[in-house]
Amino acid sequence: MNQDAGDRKVVLCGANAYEKKYYFNEQFAGIPDSIKEELHIICVLFTEEVGGIFTIEFEADGSVAMRTEFAPEDYLYDEVGSGLLVGEVRRKRQELFESLNLYYRVFILHEDVSGLLDEQE
Repeated sequence: MNQDAGDRKVVLCGANAYEKKYYFNEQFAGIPDSIKEELHIICVLFTEEVGGIFTIEFEADGSVAMRTEFAPEDYLYDEVGSGLLVGEVRRKRQELFESLNLYYRVFILHEDVSGLLDEQE
């Protein structure tokens, strides 16, 4: 599948229940360690609870998206629980995701900071 540059998603971090691994994209090494740790906890706890693979990604516009997937032979994956948990994480971590969106737009997309701060108010 061919994607336009405007459709690109960039993975920030993720966890894989099958391989018992966590991934953090070093392109975002400038994110404070406390936030990196919080992201690590979110990803690992998510996959511990519902299984599969969970990623936190940036959309082309800087918005934060959560994505889950699972192996076809994984009959233990909780698809309903996964959807519910994504909603819960989004509600409980709304401020974190808003901050990550701002970080991405300023440091990756190089948008004007003054305009972005006006939007937040």
